[in-house]
This record gives sequence, structure tokens and C-alpha cells, in this order.
Amino acid sequence: MNALDFAFLDWDIFSKFVLKGLLFSIELTVVATIGGIVFGTILALMRLSGRSVLVWPAQIYVNGMRSIPLVMVILWVFLLIPFLIGRSIGAEISALITFIVFEAAFFSEIMRAGIQSISRSQVMAGQALGLTYSQNMRFIILPQAFRNMIPVLLTQTIVLFQDTSLVYAIGAYDLLKGFVIAGKIYGRIEEVYILAAIVYFVICFSLSTVVKKVQSRIAIVR
Repeated sequence: MNALDFAFLDWDIFSKFVLKGLLFSIELTVVATIGGIVFGTILALMRLSGRSVLVWPAQIYVNGMRSIPLVMVILWVFLLIPFLIGRSIGAEISALITFIVFEAAFFSEIMRAGIQSISRSQVMAGQALGLTYSQNMRFIILPQAFRNMIPVLLTQTIVLFQDTSLVYAIGAYDLLKGFVIAGKIYGRIEEVYILAAIVYFVICFSLSTVVKKVQSRIAIVR
């Protein structure tokens, strides 16, 4: 077994191979977070509506997605959509669609908990002011729910970023693939996997530190 050697690593390798993958991983995380929160909020409102025609489809969707491994959903979307529409949409677009629809189920539960955490008196106060249900949600309930759930939403975003490495299974050019390509070219596969793990750790640990600070600030405001 050859000894580990990181001497090959320099800025050119990072800029040529890794940076492109890092940018896509960040793009995938941001787009999936925004799309997941929007879609997830809609699902949460459907589940809290009290109307069976809305509750059951949302509940089946959320429970179904949360019960299936993400890598399977990635493969399903990547293979089924081209079959249904008759043309390929590319690994990157497939990854974006997958993460939005998958993460929406998790963000839905976060938002549902956030909405339910708001005191009933807040709802009654809005009704006393003559606000409709949608106005009450838009101006009173949802803003407070979002503020309360910011640390949890950010934590889920960190988990989402870690999960972006799974798109390597369909050939999407993410952070992990950037490292692997460099490793194959320079014949240093073991080293690049170690480097990839370090980069993921540094990014996620830094973001976790930020989340803790945000959580402390929100606790002070409360």
C-alpha cells in the first residue's frame, strides 16, 4: 500500500476541478432550501387546514417521502422523467428537482411545528382585527413561525448540503465528483476522498457554529 501523499494538491487543481463542483453543491443547497421551504409551507398549511381533501394528499406525500431513502428518489427522478417526457433533462436539473420535492417533506414538518407553536391567542387577535384566515397566516402566524424555526431550518439546510454528495450517483458534477475527477487524473483516489471529507467537515462545522449563534440571538429576542 502506497503512503498518502498530498503534494499534488495546489490551487490549479482546486480551480479546475473542485471549484465547479463546490459551486453546484452550493447552488443545489440554496435552490432546494428555497424551493423546499415554499413547497413545504404549502404542504404544512394543507395538513393544518382541517379539510380532508387537502390533509390526506399532503400527509401521504410527506410520510411517503420521509420513508424513502434520498438516493432512491434521486435515481427515480433521473431515470423516470426522461422516460416520461422522451428526452434527458441532465443530471444537474434532475438533482435540483429531486432535492426540492424531497426536502419539501422535511421542511413541511418543520413549518407545521412552527405554526403550531404560535399561541392560539395570536390567531384570535388576528380574527378580532377582522383578518381573514389567509391574512392571519400571512401577516401574523407565518412571520412568527419562520422566526421561531430559523435555527431548525438552517440545521436542515446543513443536512441538505451534506446530502448533495449523493448526486454523484447520477453523475452530477458536485463537490465530491470534482475531487474524484482530480484524484483519477493524478492517481490519488485515497487522498481526494480524505480531502473531500475535510472540506465537508469544515463547511458544515462552520455553518453549525453560525446556527448556534443565530439560535442564541433568537433566544435573547424571545
